[in-house]
Amino acid sequence: MQKLSAALALALMLPFAAHAQEAAIRKNLAERIPALAQIDEISKTAMPGLFEVRVGNEVLYTDAEGNYLIQGSLLDTRNKRNLTDERIEKLTAIDFKDLPAKNAFTIVRGNGKRKLAVFEDPNCGYCKRFEKDMQNVDNVTVSIYLIPILGADSVEKARNIWCAKDKAKAWNDWMHDAAVPKATSCNTDAITANLELAKKYRITGTPTLVFADGTRVPGAINAQQVEKLLTR
Repeated sequence: MQKLSAALALALMLPFAAHAQEAAIRKNLAERIPALAQIDEISKTAMPGLFEVRVGNEVLYTDAEGNYLIQGSLLDTRNKRNLTDERIEKLTAIDFKDLPAKNAFTIVRGNGKRKLAVFEDPNCGYCKRFEKDMQNVDNVTVSIYLIPILGADSVEKARNIWCAKDKAKAWNDWMHDAAVPKATSCNTDAITANLELAKKYRITGTPTLVFADGTRVPGAINAQQVEKLLTR
């Protein structure tokens, strides 16, 4: 009975100890590094004595008292896994149904039953190559999210495409035929929102593809690869 009571007491104490440890890490890091005053989550890692510090989608590591801070990847050498990349991939995963459709325009081919979202910059050479290849993919609805990240001219072209009466036509005319979109203006809050969304999900290059099942592909892939991912 004494052993059982001791075990129960220990079990009850563990949550309090963990809470105190987390509080100590938060306090020490906030005092020493003002940028870490707002930590979203602290959790144990697979490595004894090492804790994950999450701020938004950023992942750092520290010891049990917040005396040291590590910025980099945590590798599982035994299983050949990059635990940091896996964690960030999970944190930045995009649920297709949560994408704000109002901030995109669509291009429908065939019956449009299959779904694909693409984040693109109008001046991106890889995007133009991708768009050319996409003409060989049928029965798909492509939602295009403009994210002008390549400079002032990209911002101007994105605005003119978004503000065009026929966004899809203005986009295709430019991407396929190099017909510069006519200068115009309108509310471009959608483009601003897209840039914020890209930042949130760490979309730093174009094109970035998001499939209906949540699969995310950075970079231009060919029609055969798109077909394979669309039919999974």
